[in-house]
Amino acid sequence: MKKINIYVNALWDDEVSVWVATSEQVPGLVAEASTAEELEKKLIVMIPELLIENGLLVEGNCKEGVPFHLLQERELIAQGC
Repeated sequence: MKKINIYVNALWDDEVSVWVATSEQVPGLVAEASTAEELEKKLIVMIPELLIENGLLVEGNCKEGVPFHLLQERELIAQGC
């Protein structure tokens, strides 16, 4: 299997209190979860499924899994100035 560098961007949405994840390398990927751990569990399942559906990965051809980088961003406010 050709190595694909997959980067998933997760942004915290304060209005609905969820992480929202997308990726340019995984067509159709949009995942939401209330915790980072829950999001990771979803992505581990969704990424290979979407790569197979989009013809970017052959089913059964990723016995070692599909590595990806999860980049999380959340705006916080530091107090005390």
